[in-house]
Amino acid sequence: MNFTVVNHDLQVGSIRIIGVSSSSVFLIGDTNTISLSSVFDTPPESLIIGPFVPLAPE
Repeated sequence: MNFTVVNHDLQVGSIRIIGVSSSSVFLIGDTNTISLSSVFDTPPESLIIGPFVPLAPE
């Protein structure tokens, strides 16, 4: 099977992102390599790890 791909110019007018999850990739176009990184904008002492408290019914 012969498969030919011809990529032309890609033009994006605007993008609006409302939110992202803890593990997200937003990609436009082609890529050869994706590098992962991590950034925390909250101090570690404000992170609370513990049992979840169920919400009280109304």
